Amino acid sequence: MKSSELINELAAALCKAQAEMGGAVKDSSNPFFKSSYADLTSVIKAIKQPFSDNGLSYTQFPVTFEDRIGVVTRLMHNSGQWLEMDYTLPTVKKDPQASGSAITYARRYALQSIAGIPTADDDAESAMLRGDDKKIISNDQIIAIKKLIDESNTDMDKFCKWLKVQGIDQIRAMHFDRAVAALEAKK
Repeated sequence: MKSSELINELAAALCKAQAEMGGAVKDSSNPFFKSSYADLTSVIKAIKQPFSDNGLSYTQFPVTFEDRIGVVTRLMHNSGQWLEMDYTLPTVKKDPQASGSAITYARRYALQSIAGIPTADDDAESAMLRGDDKKIISNDQIIAIKKLIDESNTDMDKFCKWLKVQGIDQIRAMHFDRAVAALEAKK
């Protein structure tokens, strides 16, 4: 990874943008693996407004290195500060279709990574993660949820898995009411 000499303003803006971003919606399907994924358009939709609101932008350029193809992604702040990373994939076939697919794949993963956004299963989950009604879980509410988990003898790992988060602290971006309702249903 490369960066401008200072990134303090970029880091602060990215922090604010990430607080506003939801996940990229898994709205495309891969019939070969029978799975869904968030395509490049979904990733761009998830970051577009929060980036704009916080003085952030990005560029992506195709690159090739020997037997690899991918992109260079540069995240920029209106202060002039920037971060840049390369993401390349092995070239399996050397034809335009394969190259275009690899570049699109690289763009999606590089942009998702540099923006720090997760993927969401559907529009409802995406809206929930964004907290469209701005009811973000506070520290006091996290403490209350942990207390309810202990009092109801709820398995913390199963609860987090059900909410599709890796740990209890990740539920900050969720609706408090949903988390409490899940615990109440387990009583």
